[in-house]
Amino acid sequence: MNYTQNSGFMAEKDLLYTILADLKRTSREYVTGVTEAACPAVRQMFTDLTNSTIKMQGELFNLMEQHNMYSVASPALRQEVNKQLQQHQQMQTKTNQFVQQKLNGQQHNYNNNNYVQGNYQGGDSHNYM
Repeated sequence: MNYTQNSGFMAEKDLLYTILADLKRTSREYVTGVTEAACPAVRQMFTDLTNSTIKMQGELFNLMEQHNMYSVASPALRQEVNKQLQQHQQMQTKTNQFVQQKLNGQQHNYNNNNYVQGNYQGGDSHNYM
């Protein structure tokens, strides 16, 4: 098979890029299905679909790379990767602290009798996290 030849529809390289992009998009959508499924059987189905789609995407990528149809980006500098990782970890720590602070505040309000036998004694507004 000649991978640079044009078909009646579009060049094979362009067609493969389109398929590769669709596989990436589809795998993201399946992951959403996994994370939002309440039923274990549905969650497993989306997990299986995700895995098979990622496998197909990897196989297509390898084929395209072997035929010089896809070039990977230059490797990231280790220093830049470490910087991004550190920023992510700092944000995660701040987020966890914020959540704990809010949870502790809710517990504090509960213990200060803002709730009596399940009935809220405050104003009409409700604060939801």
